[in-house]
Amino acid sequence: MKSNWQTKRLEEICELFADGDWIEKKDQSKGGIRLIQTGNIGNGHFLNRAGKARYISEETFKRLRCAEVLPGDCLLSRLPDPVGRASLIPKTGHKMITAVDCTIMRFKKDTLPEWFIYYSLSQGYQNEINKEVTGATRQRISRSNLGNIKIPVPPVSEQQQLVNILDAVFERTATAKENAEKNLQSAHELFESYLQSVFENGNCEVKKLSELFDVQSSRRVHKADWKTEGIPFYRAREVVKLARNGFVNNELFISQELFNEFTKDKGAPKKNDIIISAVGTLGECYLVREEDRFYIKDASVLWFSKISNVDSAYIEYSFKSQIVQSQVMNKSMGATVGTLTISRAKNIEIPIPPLKEQQAIVNKLDLLSAETKKLESIYQQKLTDLEELRKSILQKAFNGDLAGACS
Repeated sequence: MKSNWQTKRLEEICELFADGDWIEKKDQSKGGIRLIQTGNIGNGHFLNRAGKARYISEETFKRLRCAEVLPGDCLLSRLPDPVGRASLIPKTGHKMITAVDCTIMRFKKDTLPEWFIYYSLSQGYQNEINKEVTGATRQRISRSNLGNIKIPVPPVSEQQQLVNILDAVFERTATAKENAEKNLQSAHELFESYLQSVFENGNCEVKKLSELFDVQSSRRVHKADWKTEGIPFYRAREVVKLARNGFVNNELFISQELFNEFTKDKGAPKKNDIIISAVGTLGECYLVREEDRFYIKDASVLWFSKISNVDSAYIEYSFKSQIVQSQVMNKSMGATVGTLTISRAKNIEIPIPPLKEQQAIVNKLDLLSAETKKLESIYQQKLTDLEELRKSILQKAFNGDLAGACS
């Protein structure tokens, strides 16, 4: 910290430092004075969420003696995530108040609100907040502890210089981040476009899944039989992870003896069989590899065992297509948790070209998928680097080390 900077308590730099009001559901109305909640407080920015806005009447405002929040005030959330995040309040077109878990900070003239918002994004600030956080299940910080948080305060002229520098840096990194995200989206869209075009080809013969595979589930694995080691068994949630990541850190097992008993008649999923999630997140599809050895949990996972000359990898890709996914959704049952039954899965229709064409499509999709993942890795690294750059700049700014820009 530079020699001409002061260390002050957070409450000390505010002319108003107060919690919002306790507003119960019975106090709310369809319109009137807008209630700003912790969900509106982003990490350094305001989240309008006008469609979910809550209100109280003018009469309730007077009855409860509410504190009005003004445009330009800073609201700080005393709840996660993270505790202590802050944003400036814009004009919303309404008179405003805030909830009790938000602290209203109206700064004195020697503190710029924009400067504090940048400081609230720094690791140094978050470290100080974390020292005062309490709560085992839901973390929070009390207003009194928040008010005692010590922060470095430069002269106003240096605050303005820092704001100008950080505005420029954050604008450039935001643009770079937006470009990286667009490029990442374009890579995904290229893969998706080819994938959809393959399965929308009207020249293919259409077959039901039951003509291609024996569709079945497994015997139920009771919770009493769950082990911490042995043969892995997968529920729908594990299959979703397998389908999306190619691996899963499984924590559920059955004994070798039970595995032998359950598989003595039908066996277990083997190479080139397919398993899909059939409860909750439906139709996530995994092609069984040669080295896989596992069991599946009852009807929450469906198991397709080949009975025809079809390329299983082609079927795996088909389950990523709109033409198959729409059937999965249309054939699912359940008002709250979707379920795909064996009988309904058997009737899913899939376009089936000749085997050689299936294999050529799989090769093309494999290459395109690998290239997409490569690009995704590159762009994700760029996004990570940009975030690290922002953190580095913030650290330098609030250590007083921004290359002598504020002298």
